[in-house]
Amino acid sequence: MASDLDFLNLCNRASQAAADAIEDMVGSSDAYTTLYMGADGTPTTKIDAAAEDAILAVLTDDGRSMRLLSEEAGDIMIGEGDKPEFSIILDPLDGTYNAAFGIPFYSVSIAIAKPDLSGTSFGYVQNLANGDAYHAGSGKGSYLNGKSISLSGNSDVHEFCISVYGYRPHVERTSMLCKGVRRIRVLGSVALELCYVASGRMDAFVDVRRALRLTDVAAGIFILDKAGGVVSNVHGDPIKFPNGIMNRVDMVAYNGHANIYFFKLNSMG
Repeated sequence: MASDLDFLNLCNRASQAAADAIEDMVGSSDAYTTLYMGADGTPTTKIDAAAEDAILAVLTDDGRSMRLLSEEAGDIMIGEGDKPEFSIILDPLDGTYNAAFGIPFYSVSIAIAKPDLSGTSFGYVQNLANGDAYHAGSGKGSYLNGKSISLSGNSDVHEFCISVYGYRPHVERTSMLCKGVRRIRVLGSVALELCYVASGRMDAFVDVRRALRLTDVAAGIFILDKAGGVVSNVHGDPIKFPNGIMNRVDMVAYNGHANIYFFKLNSMG
């Protein structure tokens, strides 16, 4: 498999292409227009399609044989032959609503794994609004714009700043959780929020919707793991993603210094 530097360069090119493709659409009236239903079963907007098309062009021009799992295009092969060198797990635009309405917190998420989607070896998330790029590779540690990042050292959950996601049916569970921490943020791009935990900007990320897919979180989980963070489901068990983009999970991601049972009990209600 290629080197970390090679994958970083590929991800930088793909991310830049997506940023260029959507630049004039950010905050525009028609960016949020639904074009079709994506392979993941959710609507694909005009701005989603523009980002993915730009990234697909970069990956195709790269010339290598690769398997792509993407929210919009689904599970496809790129390049020649039927034996891919590696897989790319892609969310071309995480935070579609933010991008469409000009809220500067939206990202591209790219994870590189074995052809069967196992064994992630590289993770990359870039905030397309300001260019901040997080990555982690085969070595130790995770990075923001090339500089090493670290988790927060906060071990008191009552002082935690966390991001919590829950729909209307989960209001009781999320309200119980929110009462036990100091600050709540809901920023709108899961990939970036996982990276915010990895870099100590937040202490934890909790999603009780059972709505997260592999494409949403593969890169962010890898970056957080390489930074030393902990990821589980709301029961405290390891998260398992069957191959595909229709399978959805809940998640607790945190700095590893607090008691996991705080999240477990409160998120389950």
